[in-house]
Amino acid sequence: MPKESLSHEQETLLRIIRLRARGASVKELLASPHLHLPKRTLQRRLDQLVHEGQLKPVGEGRARRYLANASEGDQEDFSEPTAVVREEEPSVAPGSSWLSPEGRRLSLEIRQPLVSRQPVGYQGSFLDVYQPNVTRYLSESVRSELARIGEVGMMDLPAGTYLRQVMDRLLIDLSWNSSRLEGNTYSLLETQRLLERGENADGHDFRESQMILNHKAAIEMLSAEAADLDFNRYTICNLHALLSEELLPDPAAGGRLRSRQVGIGGSVFHPLAVPQQVKERFNVLLEKATAIRDPFEQAFFVMVQLPYLQPFEDVNKRVSRLAANIPLVKRNLCPLSFVDVDAADYTAGVLAVYELNRVELLRDVFVHAYRRSCARYSMVLQSIGDPDPFRMRHRNAIKAFVSEVVLTALDKKAAAKWIAERASREIMKTERARFVEIVETELSSLHEGNFARYRVRPAEFERWQDNWR
Repeated sequence: MPKESLSHEQETLLRIIRLRARGASVKELLASPHLHLPKRTLQRRLDQLVHEGQLKPVGEGRARRYLANASEGDQEDFSEPTAVVREEEPSVAPGSSWLSPEGRRLSLEIRQPLVSRQPVGYQGSFLDVYQPNVTRYLSESVRSELARIGEVGMMDLPAGTYLRQVMDRLLIDLSWNSSRLEGNTYSLLETQRLLERGENADGHDFRESQMILNHKAAIEMLSAEAADLDFNRYTICNLHALLSEELLPDPAAGGRLRSRQVGIGGSVFHPLAVPQQVKERFNVLLEKATAIRDPFEQAFFVMVQLPYLQPFEDVNKRVSRLAANIPLVKRNLCPLSFVDVDAADYTAGVLAVYELNRVELLRDVFVHAYRRSCARYSMVLQSIGDPDPFRMRHRNAIKAFVSEVVLTALDKKAAAKWIAERASREIMKTERARFVEIVETELSSLHEGNFARYRVRPAEFERWQDNWR
């Protein structure tokens, strides 16, 4: 069936299914916020796409899933189907006040409809022109600021000392935030319960639980092997193996450079196709990353170049976010946990790298993310400027939510459900996810020295704390 003849509903269906390596079930499609079809209508559209050869049904009954068939162009020079990297297009309106003028312009440009963006392939010169310690993605003033706020007074101690001090909190924060940037719908409290007690949250696909647990394993590797970490094949491939466990169609692809072509959903970028070239580029990337002396430039270089190359079949961005912590862990600097990073801003920044070879927007995201991480772990909130306007605007509502959870002595599971339900009624949709994150973070940070600000009495706090599990 020629693509031009597909209806809008069929195009949307195909796009959603292509973004999922394991395809999609009817139940998952009905839950998609991008579709608004009755079940019978959805089933008819799926049957039509199957009949036209666009989809392939796998399984029977409720276990049936629909996989997208690769187009002829996807198969060029490869014997296996194209692996699709799951990406989502950013939301329409950028609104982050911390964006630089260059970042804001890029944010608007990359949010143009796909049909308005020029298809582009991998540009080897983007990596070739970068000369370690000569080329700079981050200005001297930015690197100096990050070094100042990231310093925790442990530079002379063994690698990984500071990471181990904040390990309990970082496991939850980084696992949740990095997974959230991939579209994972676990809440912060559900993530904490999963990591601490091994309990899966109701209503979530097993892949979401697995993604979070994989992050935990990768962070534990960063801690356990801090002294030996480096930008070499062993470290990066093993990070990929841990982060991709049980999430790839081919289990043997974990920790291996890809041998097939990949596509980027929601983008006009076409990654490098030939496996031997991928291997060669990967080696150059690691050599250049290793040669960079500044830890922040090194971290950001990997966040730019590793996803751009797409050396693995999937999970490349997750690897880049964990690998960005390598120079920080080795030097006992504050880790990067992507606190308060909006998924739309991050995705737009990555797309600007893919399609335009421009780093300014992703740079803004990186710097903002590190500032917020330092505020959380190094207690240097005064170093990052004015208070968060979002928190100021919702100050009373945040206090009311936290107080209610404590006064009613909800446990983590019940609290996550109650917060989500009440926020859906009282907080506008565009601000809901951020609001829920802040409330859950405040609850996780409550202790005997700060609960009074929520007008909670000691006996009430103790009763809640006994039940908070």
